Amino acid sequence: MSLSIHKITHWEYWPYQLVYIPISFLWLYYIIKARSFFFFTASNPTIKNGGFVMESKKEIYDIIPPQFYPKTELVKEGTVWSEIENRLVQSGIQFPFIAKPDIGLRGSAVKKIDTIKDLEAYARKANFDFLLQDTIPYANEVGIFYIRYPNQKTGEITGIVSKEFLVVTGDGKSTTRALLSQNPRYALQLTVLQKEYGDALNEILPIGQKLNLVPYGNHARGAKFVDGKEWISPALETVLNTVCTQIPGFYFGRLDVMYHNLEDLQQGKNFSIVELNGAGSEPTHIYDPKHSLFFAWKELARHLGYLYQISVQNHKLGIAYLSYKEGMQQMRLHFEQSSKIVNF
Repeated sequence: MSLSIHKITHWEYWPYQLVYIPISFLWLYYIIKARSFFFFTASNPTIKNGGFVMESKKEIYDIIPPQFYPKTELVKEGTVWSEIENRLVQSGIQFPFIAKPDIGLRGSAVKKIDTIKDLEAYARKANFDFLLQDTIPYANEVGIFYIRYPNQKTGEITGIVSKEFLVVTGDGKSTTRALLSQNPRYALQLTVLQKEYGDALNEILPIGQKLNLVPYGNHARGAKFVDGKEWISPALETVLNTVCTQIPGFYFGRLDVMYHNLEDLQQGKNFSIVELNGAGSEPTHIYDPKHSLFFAWKELARHLGYLYQISVQNHKLGIAYLSYKEGMQQMRLHFEQSSKIVNF
């Protein structure tokens, strides 16, 4: 009951369909203005559907200079196990690493792979294309929202969110399960964590020992999002422009980045892109618990305005909007893909 009340009184846990009700009217306004239901597909011309739905992560990595992201290998659905083993060896990806769907949804089916048995179990269960990706050797993660108009040489950072992973600290007497139960954000993940860790949740951690149960910054998997707008600086914008202007056709979206420390990041050192998200990106700093729902609506509206303006400019440069028929087909495929991975 207490967890239910916590979810009701903290809008960050509400279904996105509910949160987006006021924004849907603005979407409709831009649809009418652009005379296209799928105007946003022109936002990032080199990314399928602008990065709104059904975009392949591997295809996005392929347009990013390789020095900016970890080694990544695509495994197509139905690949035989012996071939997966060979591909892993040839790629040079080392244990532990991350396995995740090539076409993803809010962190679903993302899993840390510690052993060859873990990989075999993942491959056997996966009924979708998936990626094998080197673990990034940096402890911190941040989401940086970046926009650039097609007629401009440089862009700007419009939002930053830092991510606090789902980490518990031992007290020498409480089980991991009990430690999780002390934090409502973590307690809401207990059902999923039980499936993944089983009896390991009954172990008692020594005093001061930290355990990261979800080693990636995903809000739906228990990470806390903190607005980092004070980190926006000319130096960091220079770093982002250096990276993003080398990614052809990328104008709107969020880069999820792991980094060593803020000083290095501001200097463009010791960081790696986890993922690049396009037109479907949210300005995730809105999920900082200190922000009201009205703040979230204001930020969503602001970024939807950027998306519209960039898409229209690209359209004037000859980038076609996706037709209604094609767009609806892509949406159907999106829902089919989501049903495959959401309860993986």
